[in-house]
Amino acid sequence: MNKTILFIDDDSSLRRVTEYNLTSAGFHVLTADSGRAGLEIFEAREPDLVVSDVKLGDINGLDLLEKVKTTSPDIPVIIITAFGSIEMAVKAMNNGAFNFITKPFDRETLIRSCEKALELRGLRSRTRILTHEVNRLTGTEGIISASPVMKELLDTASRAAGSEATVLISGESGTGKEVLARLIHQNSPRNHGPMVAVNCAAIPSTLLESELFGHVRGAFTGAVRDRKGHFRTASGGTLFLDEIGDLAMDVQVKLLRAIQERQIQPVGAEKPQDVDIRIIAATNLDLRERILRGEFRKDLFYRLSVIPLFIPPLRERPEDIPALAAHFLKKFNAPADVKFHEDALAAMKSYAWPGNIREMQNIVERCIILKKGTVIHLDDLDLPGQDTLPDGLNPLIPDEGISLEEVEKAYIVNALKKADQNRSKAARLLKIPRHILLYRLEKYGLTSN
Repeated sequence: MNKTILFIDDDSSLRRVTEYNLTSAGFHVLTADSGRAGLEIFEAREPDLVVSDVKLGDINGLDLLEKVKTTSPDIPVIIITAFGSIEMAVKAMNNGAFNFITKPFDRETLIRSCEKALELRGLRSRTRILTHEVNRLTGTEGIISASPVMKELLDTASRAAGSEATVLISGESGTGKEVLARLIHQNSPRNHGPMVAVNCAAIPSTLLESELFGHVRGAFTGAVRDRKGHFRTASGGTLFLDEIGDLAMDVQVKLLRAIQERQIQPVGAEKPQDVDIRIIAATNLDLRERILRGEFRKDLFYRLSVIPLFIPPLRERPEDIPALAAHFLKKFNAPADVKFHEDALAAMKSYAWPGNIREMQNIVERCIILKKGTVIHLDDLDLPGQDTLPDGLNPLIPDEGISLEEVEKAYIVNALKKADQNRSKAARLLKIPRHILLYRLEKYGLTSN
């Protein structure tokens, strides 16, 4: 469906020319010769974009801008004028205008500005949908993440959704990799087609090729009928390959060819078959480390990671924990006066959360069931290992306090030094995946070390 633009200007000649130019560019155009007429059309039709002159006779264009933004803040407005000034441009932009164009303007300038305004609106809309769906499907509906890294992730995912590029999602178990994959599919041009999810680690290696690419009758003992396989089942939609790092090398070769050629060859078939799918892969393993060990193909890694997305573990975004804790209290219908004590919240912020959000949800539910009063204290949490520390660590904290980030940063620097700056070896010394180490190096500005 063509995007609708409302063009408001009291110059009849300019209206006709502009309507022709925008229509020729593929837009549906509504026109008005005054501010009041424009507002009536806006309220009745709600276009996707408004382009308005400043001097309209009855209503000033900047006042019209304010009215549009008050009722529909998501609809972009482009202001045009023959009497432009820096002060007027600044005022228009401060009031929410997408752009300020002075007359006379050429056809291409206006069309490009309209295209960019509509593109930005689409991106913002997809980001809101993704954020809402992530919150709903992970049990955090209605909570706005305070974590900048999560906001950036959702923004990148929303832009990736509109493309056909392969996506590689990495992150620890329980961080929601499949949820994010489904959201990308739901907000992509392929959302009318299926999304087929395959756990590569759950299928025996001897059956994986048949499961992915299908087989013909008689291809092997037990093949009593043709089988489509997941690639053809996902035709027109998205194929999600979870635990991609567990693929056997011989299957990796065939997967690489399928991605490059958009063709598969079912087991026992004489000819390859075309497939129309988009691939999203996910892993909780460090694929670069597996490449170094000869367990994963480098060329396949680069084919899969056209758009790499890393979902940070919950411990990397402690600023989200108080809001999550409060939300789970509501989700499990805790009485309104039940709350977490500061010592409990502090412990939750410092806890590693190996099970991520799902683990946190379970712990909060347990606290509600076993609570002794209206305030949930540290002892009520019963976090795994909260009373023990690994041998060799000094739990004493100086009276003046200590920065946990500086402690972590110091350990990372020392691990790199001990490993002669070999990041894979340093990650093993710290007992964390390599991609987690790379994330923290970026977080602490140590990437140049």
